[in-house]
This record gives sequence, structure tokens and C-alpha cells, in this order.
Amino acid sequence: MMRSFILPRILVVDDDPLVGQTVEANLERAGFEVTVADGGEAGMRALETASFDVMLVDIFMPHMRGFESVRIFHERAPATPLIAMSGYAFASLDASAPDFLKKTLELGATRCLRKPFTSAALLTAVNECLAGH
Repeated sequence: MMRSFILPRILVVDDDPLVGQTVEANLERAGFEVTVADGGEAGMRALETASFDVMLVDIFMPHMRGFESVRIFHERAPATPLIAMSGYAFASLDASAPDFLKKTLELGATRCLRKPFTSAALLTAVNECLAGH
């Protein structure tokens, strides 16, 4: 498959600077153009000024209730695949993880990553989104 000369643009929305920097470094190393927004408001502003091929959105951020970020970003850019990220620790992973994943998918997420995730898992999710887009 031949890649065009235009780098895929990825929007990363996370209020944790360390997560943003880590994801940005991994994606740039893999040849993506990355914009990092440090929260929901910054992410919305980024969407107003540019278009993206994939969005990675943290689910639980300040000023957004629970899954609201996934729904809002999906509504704002419905054609852009959205990868929901969360470091939320479940009391019983087996019991709540499937519902949690299902909920983000119902709200418009294409994929879901549970923090901490490996760079391989990140790249797989992004590439699957680009391939299906």
C-alpha cells in the first residue's frame, strides 16, 4: 500500500501532560503529525482550526462528566475515528470493563485503550482507525 506524502493528522486530548507527551512521541516516531490538547476545551479549539484523521480522547477529564468527552468530540467530528483512552481503575476489571468499553463504543468511539497501554497497542489502534476510515 502506497502512503501519500501528507502525514496523517492525529489529535490527542488528555489533561495529563505526561500522557500527551508520551503519545505524541510515539506517534511522531511512527510518522504521524500530532496535535496535543491539554483538555476538552483545548481539544474543541483544535477541531475548530484543523481537521484530523484520528482523535485520541481521554474519557475522564476535568470539566467533563464521565463519558461526555467521547460524545462531544464524536458529535463535533462524526467522520473522524475516535479512540477513547482511560486510566480509570475498575474495582473488578472483569465485571465492568466490557460495559465500559461498550458504553464508549455506543457514544461513537471506534476503539478503546486502557492506560497504561504500550506503543504497539497505540499504533495498532491508530492504524486500524486509518485503515477503516
